[in-house]
Amino acid sequence: MSSSQPRVLIVGRTGQVGRELALHFAATHAVVAVGRGELDLSSPEQIRAVVAEAKPDVIVNAAAYTAVDRAEAEPRVAEAVNARAPGVLAEAARKTSALLVHYSTDYVFNGAKSGSWVEDDPTGPLNVYGRTKLAGEEAIRAVGGRYLIFRTSWVYGPAGRNFLLTMLRLGRERAELGVGDDQFGAPTTASELARATQAVVAEVLAGRSGTKDAWAGVYHMTCGGETTWCGFARAIFARAGALQEGRTPQVKAIASADYPTLARRPRHSVLANGKLEKQFGVRLLPWAEALDAVLAELGAKAAAQA
Repeated sequence: MSSSQPRVLIVGRTGQVGRELALHFAATHAVVAVGRGELDLSSPEQIRAVVAEAKPDVIVNAAAYTAVDRAEAEPRVAEAVNARAPGVLAEAARKTSALLVHYSTDYVFNGAKSGSWVEDDPTGPLNVYGRTKLAGEEAIRAVGGRYLIFRTSWVYGPAGRNFLLTMLRLGRERAELGVGDDQFGAPTTASELARATQAVVAEVLAGRSGTKDAWAGVYHMTCGGETTWCGFARAIFARAGALQEGRTPQVKAIASADYPTLARRPRHSVLANGKLEKQFGVRLLPWAEALDAVLAELGAKAAAQA
């Protein structure tokens, strides 16, 4: 690790995005990664201390309270992590002129728009998770400085707790699965998020995107295309092959109302990524291609363990 490399502090190292970020930044940056054991995001003092010790050129906040339904019963916890902590990170970043990268969500929108959402569309979150994530965005903007906020959606990967791994497990246990077919979004892999983030950070640090007045702000960052949770599930089983041990369940399309949850979800939260590509020349893979890559990684791991 060269002392001339920029230093990046990754917050949320044990999460699926944090793990991928550490891998992608390792070749070009001196990486310091912290998780819950090293940093309590509900403590502003700890946040300031960790940033002061790391002396980062870049802070990437991949930590969040993402339990959408549980947030309805734990709004104060969600607010501390999703709303207040980003503002403290922004203050610490501005104090040291570090670049802050923060992830937000498609759930800042109410889902009523029929087309893809652009960055300047009016927000209107339907649940505590979305409201606290939007508050985190607003806290960062209020501080200003050198920051990038990436809204993403339906994140998953080969590790952690996510829709893909849940479907693979249930598909080995059940002959039929009912999955909602009336919520539209873009499944996005943690690896594609990390790759795109690293590419954007490289552009910014090299000065190829101009001054912060030209690039600082909110961007949408998702894999291309759209589908429903049911369509996503069917694509998983169509491609899973040996991972399913010869068991392919029937995926039955159901309405969201048939599977009520504590938190309301937006019906259509597909994000337009044109601003990201125009400013930085960065585009993520179509969601189905990104899914193939994750399944290939899982297949290789399974074969190695056999």
